[in-house]
Amino acid sequence: MPKVSVIIPAYNAMTFLPTTLQSVLQQTFNDYEVIIINDGSSDGIIDWFTQVTDIRVKLISQENQGPAAARNHGINQAQGEYIAFLDADDIWAENKLEKQVNILDENPTIGLVYSWVGSIDSQGNIGNKVRKNNAEGRVWEIILEHNIIECGSNPMVRRICFEKVGVFDHRLAYAQDWEMWVRVASRYQFQVINETLVYYRSHPNNRSKNWRIMEQNYNLIFDKSFAHAPEYLSVEDLKSLENRIYGFANLRIAWKALQSGDYQQAKDFRQKAVQRYPQLSSLRNYLVLGAAIILVRVFGIQGYNKIRNMIYNLIGKRVSSIAG
Repeated sequence: MPKVSVIIPAYNAMTFLPTTLQSVLQQTFNDYEVIIINDGSSDGIIDWFTQVTDIRVKLISQENQGPAAARNHGINQAQGEYIAFLDADDIWAENKLEKQVNILDENPTIGLVYSWVGSIDSQGNIGNKVRKNNAEGRVWEIILEHNIIECGSNPMVRRICFEKVGVFDHRLAYAQDWEMWVRVASRYQFQVINETLVYYRSHPNNRSKNWRIMEQNYNLIFDKSFAHAPEYLSVEDLKSLENRIYGFANLRIAWKALQSGDYQQAKDFRQKAVQRYPQLSSLRNYLVLGAAIILVRVFGIQGYNKIRNMIYNLIGKRVSSIAG
């Protein structure tokens, strides 16, 4: 049996899938299997797979059911003690599996291990931005407030975790992976590797701007999470956490609404956020959102984007000048 099962859900992903798979085949750790779940693709993935010669890689096809169902199919087929997920457009550093396996082998109380996340664009250029989270141990309250895993290609999870907490919720159209990690965190400890081992690819197709779906899914995730909260938390702790969680969630939805150009909805969600959690009013993110709403109202979303990009470029040049 392989030590690790790598599950790659793929739906019309041939633009990036060959590069993604190559990042797995170049791993320094090689006791693994790769399960690509073809989720009803129509882009020639089956013909492409006939050229894949590594016997550790297999392709399983199903009718299109969405990423949660694809991951669950992969879990059902997996033989490994540990399971790692990889989205079909992201890539791994070559020592990613080795480092995560070592952590789980040496720490039997750890259910999930993750790392920092870098960025890569559609042309394969690695960006300067790195998402660094350092929380470990009991992280349920932390991950419910912010998805410290950052992307679905990051974690390696003990197979037994899914036997205890269940598999991905196919009802969710948004953040199925985040809800899964919250469930794992309710029963298992996490550990972080303070290195960039995962690169999340940013491109137009993976940027959802539907704030309505985001809101619906947040409500479902939070309802499920608080219904199965860890027993060590008191009622008072949960109430305080609930207000903070919903406050930050409304702030994120406000930003999503603004990205779609709906500044009035963004304004309403911003107000809901501070009503639920007044401490937000002093945070930079809250204040910047207020300024952004005004800019979109005055100049429209395209004008706002131009102004934002101009500011980013000026900041980048200033930082480069100081560094030089």
